[in-house]
Amino acid sequence: MADMTQTQRNRRTVLTAGFIGNVVEWYDFALYGFFASVFSTIFFPAGDGTANLIAVYGIFAAGFVMRPLGSVLFGWLGDTLGRSRTMMISVALMAIPTFALGCLPVYDQVGLAAPIMLVFLRLVQGLSVGGEFSTSVVYLVETAPVERRGLSGSAANMGAVAGTALGSLMAMAMLNLLPEQAMQAWGWRIPYFLGGAIGVAALWLRRQLPCSPAFQAQEAHRTRNAPIMETLTRTRAQTLQATLFAAGYGVFYYITMVYFPNWVADHGAVNLDASMRMNTAALAMMLPVVPLAGVLGDKLMPRKWLVAVVMLVTAALAWPALVVARDGSLWTVGAIQFGLALLLALLLGGAPALFAQIFPARNRNTGYSISYALGMGIAGGATPMFATWLIKQTGMSLAPAALLAVAALIAAGAAAAMPERDRIALQGSGAGA
Repeated sequence: MADMTQTQRNRRTVLTAGFIGNVVEWYDFALYGFFASVFSTIFFPAGDGTANLIAVYGIFAAGFVMRPLGSVLFGWLGDTLGRSRTMMISVALMAIPTFALGCLPVYDQVGLAAPIMLVFLRLVQGLSVGGEFSTSVVYLVETAPVERRGLSGSAANMGAVAGTALGSLMAMAMLNLLPEQAMQAWGWRIPYFLGGAIGVAALWLRRQLPCSPAFQAQEAHRTRNAPIMETLTRTRAQTLQATLFAAGYGVFYYITMVYFPNWVADHGAVNLDASMRMNTAALAMMLPVVPLAGVLGDKLMPRKWLVAVVMLVTAALAWPALVVARDGSLWTVGAIQFGLALLLALLLGGAPALFAQIFPARNRNTGYSISYALGMGIAGGATPMFATWLIKQTGMSLAPAALLAVAALIAAGAAAAMPERDRIALQGSGAGA
């Protein structure tokens, strides 16, 4: 009984550590997206508001451009140094720049040095994000019983959703509680100081995580230490499938949970404050759905078909959903936001274990990190900037709907092509290990 109690306690610690690390990562990235309008005025000279907003989203995307480099670095560390040790490094590289961003001077104080420093911090954070999410998912899935892989892996995305919700809540609170002048002068800094404090808590929780059994097993039989080469050669098919799926996944996530409030405020009849309230409520609704989707993949439906069906439904609904949101009332916009968030929650619950289990143990961390960073990082991170650019070039406010539909179709095809390995052991040396 004592051993069982200790095992349960250790399991809770593992899940909490994976959860809170992702809260830190996604809190900061979401907060930046929600403060895009504020940053476009305080970090750049006065001028073309649209051009400044595109520049702010460009810096947002620049952080994601670093993700492939971070994925190579942290994926290699995870496959050689160990998953738990790598998780300590990645969360530190997010927590420190998050606090530092809250201390940055603005354009009126230091001129062009302000956006340069902002870019530098975003690049460091992008490096961290390249390895944090995938490493934590791999660790959570590898340390879980086979019948709970989906539920365990979903803890990382629960952290991502919670972090995004917290970022939205903090941005909304600052915008509502402070006058515009105070918000631009110092109010925007407070959420970043809070993010630094959450990062310290994540570091404390991760200080003594046990080693992954799958990592220990593959280390005992490793004949060479080349997980990057393995990813690009022996598992290149899995890497391509995962990258294409992650690209559609990223476009969906960033249009729905980051870009949508600003889009509705610019092109619909609902102001930014109200749309952000709906966004926060939708994120809160997603939290219980994400683990339920993980259980659905564990018990009732193969994970690959779960996520493929969700993507097909998303592709079909993208255009009519944004038409209704553009022309509708607050409650109509809220209904669309909740519907898209529900579909996204099913992906967030089903996809993590699917990603982890298609790669062998010897390069699982690297394969997951590279494909996720290339897809989610490059395609997902560039989505707000690209969607804004598409609207400006085409003159069509619904251009993001076409982008979402195409991305979702590509992701559905990639998921359908993935091997089905829901019940295959993760420790061995075979392709599904």
